[in-house]
Amino acid sequence: MDEPGQPGAVPVHLRAGIAILNAEESVWVAMLDGWAAQQVTRLLSASTIEKRRSIAVRFLAFAGCYPWSWTASMVDEFFLELRGLKGASHATLLGYQNALRMFLEYLTDPAYGWSEHCWDRFGDHPAQVFHEWNTARHAQAAIGTPGKRPYTRDEIQDLFDCADDRVLRIRRSGSKGWIPAFRIATMMKAAYAWGLRRNEVRQLDLVDLASNPRARQFGDVGIIYVRFGKAMRGSPPKRRTVLTLPEFDWIVECIREWRTDVRPLFAPPGSTALWPSERSGMVAADSVSRAFNEVRREAGLVEDLDFHSLRRSYVTHLVEDGYDAFFIQQQVGHEHASTTSIYTGLSPDYRARVVDDAIARMATQLTTKET
Repeated sequence: MDEPGQPGAVPVHLRAGIAILNAEESVWVAMLDGWAAQQVTRLLSASTIEKRRSIAVRFLAFAGCYPWSWTASMVDEFFLELRGLKGASHATLLGYQNALRMFLEYLTDPAYGWSEHCWDRFGDHPAQVFHEWNTARHAQAAIGTPGKRPYTRDEIQDLFDCADDRVLRIRRSGSKGWIPAFRIATMMKAAYAWGLRRNEVRQLDLVDLASNPRARQFGDVGIIYVRFGKAMRGSPPKRRTVLTLPEFDWIVECIREWRTDVRPLFAPPGSTALWPSERSGMVAADSVSRAFNEVRREAGLVEDLDFHSLRRSYVTHLVEDGYDAFFIQQQVGHEHASTTSIYTGLSPDYRARVVDDAIARMATQLTTKET
């Protein structure tokens, strides 16, 4: 059982120093469980946590030793085999390296006590062996040139996980930069959860958030009033109302945490902007783009997946979830349905399900005819 108030810390039964049969394996399992607990407190999905755990287990099997003995040369050998012999894609390499880097960041964080415990028990301790110079993160500017498209659901998860990890990492360093990092992380999530353009989300005001009488479970963020929608040249900004949907109920807690715990730390007196800058009113568009690009590059995603791709993803995922096309058009503020259709890029998994369903229906019809 972990110490109270610190999920992921060295368990009490290990701290007690009691002799354990196969101590190395017991510590390793406790590390994985602790890392999982730490990620659960950050509301990461079970599938993401399990995926990262499996990557750590795979690297351990390759290295033939435990994390307190891992070295940079093992990193080189592992990824040389993964890419050269097994033909793993650049995206796969980035995903593996990101997961393992975060695992070692967790193990080397003094707050969890693993370095001290391993030194006391084994005379060695975990060290960060994933650096810019031995990972693929900056090996090329982009994985490919697929053109503008939506994020897949896995890419969305990777992007948001990376944004959250940056906040934690900057905050641990003692830098005040964690607040702008928290701001862009929450803005990205809001843009996706409500299908907003960059300037639409950037110009939201506190009074633009309201409750929906028919969806009281969302509190005071059940309705979003967009006052600065894209307009035709020479026309005033278009206004529209966006409803918070059950698929995106997680945005409620994200906005609550931002407004209650973080925004007051640096919002200028009298500011009503939802995303104030440190010196004036709302955060500038260029600042949003720069901050977003930093997160996207760190997540190892291609440049074509820009901020607007969050809006494309919103449309695509609603289509995949079976929402009515006209409802989606109203949510995103498109004048013509054809514009909404351009935004849609159905995933391979979704298309495969459609084909499977069609085949199943055909098989059922044939069976019915035969009987």
